[in-house]
Amino acid sequence: MPFFIRPLVIAVSLSLSFSALAAKPAKKTEKKTEPVAAAEFELAHNFGPQGEEALKAVVERFNKDANANLKVVRHQKGQKMSSLNLVSRYDMADVLSNPKALLPLHELMAKAGEPLNASDMSVDLKAGVVDAKGRLVALPVAYSTPVLFYNKTAFRKARLDPDQPPKTWFEMQGMLDKLQSAGYTCPYTTSWPVWVHIDNVSSVSGVPAMSDKGVLTFNGLPQVKHLAMMTTWVKAGYFHTFGRRAEASAKFENGECAMITTDSREAADFREAKGVELGVAAIPFHDDVYGGRQHTLADGASLWAGAGQSAANNKLAAKFVSFMLKPDMQVELVRTYGQMPLTPAARAAARSKILKNEDETLQVAYASLMGKGAQPAVRVANIDPVRIIANEELEAAFADKKPPKAALDAAVNRGNAVLNAKPGLKKSQPF
Repeated sequence: MPFFIRPLVIAVSLSLSFSALAAKPAKKTEKKTEPVAAAEFELAHNFGPQGEEALKAVVERFNKDANANLKVVRHQKGQKMSSLNLVSRYDMADVLSNPKALLPLHELMAKAGEPLNASDMSVDLKAGVVDAKGRLVALPVAYSTPVLFYNKTAFRKARLDPDQPPKTWFEMQGMLDKLQSAGYTCPYTTSWPVWVHIDNVSSVSGVPAMSDKGVLTFNGLPQVKHLAMMTTWVKAGYFHTFGRRAEASAKFENGECAMITTDSREAADFREAKGVELGVAAIPFHDDVYGGRQHTLADGASLWAGAGQSAANNKLAAKFVSFMLKPDMQVELVRTYGQMPLTPAARAAARSKILKNEDETLQVAYASLMGKGAQPAVRVANIDPVRIIANEELEAAFADKKPPKAALDAAVNRGNAVLNAKPGLKKSQPF
């Protein structure tokens, strides 16, 4: 699995620092002019080994394209913001806690004379990266939305139609029973429990997890009913959890689990899984919720510029942003890393060039977003202390240590106490 998206969503904080290199003048006796070397700068990260190798491939391509000398280094916790910082949803709260250390992306590009038009980008992919005037303050470089992946081979073994995945959670329950009877000890699992089962189940049910005033509200009737269903599935052996991040993805990839809810970008991960014929569908919804099915949310890693850099450093940083926005590069990022294309042109190019599985996943993902993936701007999964609390309470319910309603009430009350103590955590945008 030679790509960086799975490590990227586990824990990412990328920074770039720059130092000047002397340009080498071309020799007058040479017929060809030697290219002027760009200033050296570093791209820091905290990916795993596979992610680092994939990131190096991107950097090498940029260096060749821009005649730059970008170096990949490890990010150190507590390191100050540098020229560019690639941040996952799980690290966003730390970044936004110090807005003075950030330079809005539209300012970076304007100063460097590089084009950047926010209106050209998909409205689904602007969560947390635009200001009140709709200007881009960061680049959403690896956004996705949760979907349901399922193993068509497992469906056939259970005598289920491999082309008819479940549309509702109630319908899915009957399928899980048949998968269990067919010998699957893990009919269903999930990665990113808070992101999927709180943020996105709430959104699909039409009851956002947080109000417009920054108050947590994910203990309403639809959420309580959903968690109650999930706890009964745990007791019945239909639903198994393996961790708070992407630990469950390996269980689906090796064929142990027949279904998984996780980020759409993992289609790039699962396409080479042995014994898994990949199917994809929108995450199920509860058909007894008023208003019917609503939209899922888009989120992921975003690229932020650091303030206080030199003009030369800003110029190089802007060139890297432009490089990432090239249609061919967008296609490569879709094919290799599973991200959603940022612009209509990139989306069209991707549809004509990517593999079938990724194209199908992209279409399901965009249909699931319904053009509203950037709403609301604040996600529970993005607020580190609140996400930890929510995970603790979900696990208590799954372990039958607390009733579902009591667990969600506790998560909301504890989470709101944290937000009230640190109001800055509620901010979705620093500008």
